[in-house]
Amino acid sequence: MNNKKISRKKFVSDTAKATLGAALTLRLPTIVPSSVFGKNAPSNRINVASIGCGRISVTHDMTSIARYSGARIIAVCDLDKARADAGVQAVKYNYNRAVKENGGQTGDWDVKVYYDYRELLLNKDIDAVHISLPDHQHAIVGVHAVRAGKDVYLQKPASLTIEEGRILSNEVKKTGRILQMGSQQKSIDPWPQFKKACELVRNGRIGQLKTIEVGLPGDPGGGNPAKMIVPATLNYDAWLGSTPDVYYTEDRVHAQDASMKGIASRPGWLRCEQFGAGMITGWGAHHIDTAHWAMGTEYSGPVEIWGKGSFPTDDPAYKGLWDVHGIFRTEALYANGVHMIVSNELPNGIKFIGTDGWIWVTRGSYRVTDSDPVADKDGIKPIDASNPKILQSVIGPNEIHLYESSEQHANWLDCVKSRKEPVAPVEVGHRSCTACLLHHIAMKVKRKIYWDPQKETFKNNDKEATALLSRPRRKGYDFNA
Repeated sequence: MNNKKISRKKFVSDTAKATLGAALTLRLPTIVPSSVFGKNAPSNRINVASIGCGRISVTHDMTSIARYSGARIIAVCDLDKARADAGVQAVKYNYNRAVKENGGQTGDWDVKVYYDYRELLLNKDIDAVHISLPDHQHAIVGVHAVRAGKDVYLQKPASLTIEEGRILSNEVKKTGRILQMGSQQKSIDPWPQFKKACELVRNGRIGQLKTIEVGLPGDPGGGNPAKMIVPATLNYDAWLGSTPDVYYTEDRVHAQDASMKGIASRPGWLRCEQFGAGMITGWGAHHIDTAHWAMGTEYSGPVEIWGKGSFPTDDPAYKGLWDVHGIFRTEALYANGVHMIVSNELPNGIKFIGTDGWIWVTRGSYRVTDSDPVADKDGIKPIDASNPKILQSVIGPNEIHLYESSEQHANWLDCVKSRKEPVAPVEVGHRSCTACLLHHIAMKVKRKIYWDPQKETFKNNDKEATALLSRPRRKGYDFNA
């Protein structure tokens, strides 16, 4: 065995290269022509930076952006130096694979690395950023990015709290920047069935819409709560950001395995309420967003919300770390009379039930990440209906045609150039996230709550529910920090 020591930087580079191919097979950049690289690159190219080099960023956002000739990722940033360095290797791998497949010559691409996103935002050469961070960082980093003049692709959910989502949406409008939410179900690639289902519902193919059933995954308890030494590569205080200062343990953050396999694994923060609300926002931001699209309520929300959710901490004997909701069933009523049921006990997908039939839609077997809970083993169709003729129906030229986007990142880049509104604008993302968080609040207060979507306040002077619209933010990690 060779015991010769190697540097951390070389170790990260070598392990990244060794496992990168397998980790990035979910989305390979295969349509970039070789002519767009090097000295012949167009002068109007969009220079993009990656803020966050974790699971979704490396296996989805980076690879998707690398497919398009009008943009180049020129910088990456992560608070974990090992992940940031691996992110550089991921970007170089994507572009080398792209040019090689198109007959070009591979090379050593110039990718600048940052360990503080605020320094990255000072770089005037960067036109746009994609933000793929833990949920508690979304709104604050998004606000800082648009204030710095950058257009933004922001992974969902829009915010940690309803208050923060409103601040983000207002700031995007104020600055005039383009912000696209990572609500991929709005785009044709890879899931054309969602737009189709929504258009059929909007055009009355199942009669009057009465009920929507939304099936989401649940999360188990667990996680090792033992206190650990903060890794030398991680700026843990900045990682905690606006949330309370708590001791470090790996299952609260992300795997310290710097290989692509480790980076692509599901991080523990997803199961900690300090950083997010669990699956109700994690997957709810997708499915409830789709439900709003079908209803035409993208700029509104429910008026009554109720239901129950179980939390690991409900058990006094619980010794684990993770505390987001597990089994749950919540319901909502919209002003148009539609009744929504959301539960982990329903199949993962959306069922629209009307007076003349029903339409079912789900992702099918396609995964964005390896850990996505899809229904490929259950024989469930990506799109189905009570009568096959419903799905065969053609939307006429004078009927409602929804926004058509070929692919989420491509639509964002097109809108950065044209300055047109993207398929998933921030206000729509905020409204979808708000609906999810209202379901979460109903789980917490354990009773029906009454919401005014226009004023974004609770009715009946509900002080208990109102207190859950926001959270205190640590000094130095706020919108104005």
